[in-house]
Amino acid sequence: MSKRERIRMLSVDALSSKRQRLDFQTFEYERDDGSKQVLSREIYHVGDGATALLYDLARRTVILVNQFRLPAYLRGESGWVLETPAGFLDGSAPEVRARDEVAEEAGYRVGEMRKVFEALMIPGCVTHVVHGFVAPYTEADRIDAGGGLIDEGEDIAVVELTIDRALGMIVDGEITDAKTIMLLQHAALHLFR
Repeated sequence: MSKRERIRMLSVDALSSKRQRLDFQTFEYERDDGSKQVLSREIYHVGDGATALLYDLARRTVILVNQFRLPAYLRGESGWVLETPAGFLDGSAPEVRARDEVAEEAGYRVGEMRKVFEALMIPGCVTHVVHGFVAPYTEADRIDAGGGLIDEGEDIAVVELTIDRALGMIVDGEITDAKTIMLLQHAALHLFR
């Protein structure tokens, strides 16, 4: 029996569907010992997204963006989160969306882009997958100031940091965004050796 065959959905109650969908789902789970258990979970169905870390090996720099995030604010922080440019796929291919977000949020048009991961961000309760990319950049790739789209409520500052400073900001708790930490760790291990 496959692992998928060990799950039987019993009920799905829609709790919200304003922007994304939140369900209360009850299912029967067959454990490894053959016994069965009924479990319930709130599942937030969030569309997949794409993100990219821009890096300059010669200058040992990366490009991040700083923007307001309500969930961070609600946790008692300032609400401003330093992160890689990112957005929901909304029907686009992951690389296309990553390129679009880099241009809109950071103001760069890059050439080569390489996918480095596809990750479930909170697999216990959220269906969201993030596609992570890295791309080299130079000042010649800058097309405008960035800043995001006003009609999407974006008010973004573009931040250029050395890779060493960015890694230190993870340790100091100044960079807390998971996708950004993953991409910076990738860059430290595989790009800035």
